[in-house]
This record gives sequence, structure tokens and C-alpha cells, in this order.
Amino acid sequence: MLGRLPVVFLSLTAALAAPSGPARGQAGYDRLGSDYASFQVRSADPAVCAARCDREPRCRAWSFVYPRPDAPIAMCWLKNRVPPRVESSCCASGIKGAGVIEPKVGAVEFSIDRYGGDYRNLEVTPDPAGRTCAQACEADSRCRAWTYVRPGYIGAAARCYLKDRITRPRRKPCCVSGVVR
Repeated sequence: MLGRLPVVFLSLTAALAAPSGPARGQAGYDRLGSDYASFQVRSADPAVCAARCDREPRCRAWSFVYPRPDAPIAMCWLKNRVPPRVESSCCASGIKGAGVIEPKVGAVEFSIDRYGGDYRNLEVTPDPAGRTCAQACEADSRCRAWTYVRPGYIGAAARCYLKDRITRPRRKPCCVSGVVR
């Protein structure tokens, strides 16, 4: 019985130390400091940043900065510690092994482009959740779906595409979409 006590103790300690669920990288958050390397991400996809961290032994966390008008190429920052996350629309960040998830906010589809069906497009104020674009679609009875494109992906300005039909969703980090009717 006494020989089994260390095994039971170690099992209990491991169970208490294990996280309650899988850690995830999240859009809309940054992790400041502890940078040891950075690189440009020409595809502008935060999954590239997360995958690079997974491959590097020194990496513990990462921050991905979306393209902006003043910095048109996305950047990845690898970190040798895990700084606390802070809310910021500029970025997506996570810890090693987490991958990337986008927030789920009702009918809003993050990192989704609904290509095609455009009947109108307009320049809009940058808005990480695409609210202005969603409101423009809701106010137009012809509009069935919309896609907001973040600034820096197809030009310096953010753009809103109103659609007269619902098209197939495609994963693209440039965009936020939604279906209205």
C-alpha cells in the first residue's frame, strides 16, 4: 500500500495541474513583450504565425499583427515567455500549440469571405467586427449577405461588399462576413 502512495500522489498532482480545456489563440488580443523574433507574413494569415511558434523550441507564445494602412504587411512576433493577453483589434495571439480561433458573435463570421454576389461596395471606417458593413446590409432590402475586408488586404481602406445572394463561405483572414436574409 505504501508503495502505491507516490503513484496516487503524482496522478492527483498531474490532474490538478492539467488545464480544464484546450488553450486557443484568439483574434482580438495581443500579448505585449517577451519578443525574441519577428517576421513578415505575406499571406496575412495568423495561422502561419501560430504554426511557426509550434515548430520553434524557444517559442512559448505569439502575437500576429494584421496589415494596416501604415504597415501593409502582416507581422508575427514570437515570444520566449507567455505575457498576459490584452484586448486589441490589431492582433491575434496565443500560446504554443493553441492554433487560432476567431470570436463567435451571433451571425458574424470572422475570417470568412463570402466571395461573389456583390452588387455594391463602399469604403468604410475600420471596424474589427464589421458592424458598419452589417448595418449597411440590414438597411438595404436587396442585401442578403455582406463581407467586410480589413484595411491593408486589398487596399489601404476598409471595404464593405453588399451581396444580393448568399455565397459559400471561404476561410480568409482578411474578412468578416454575415448573412442577413
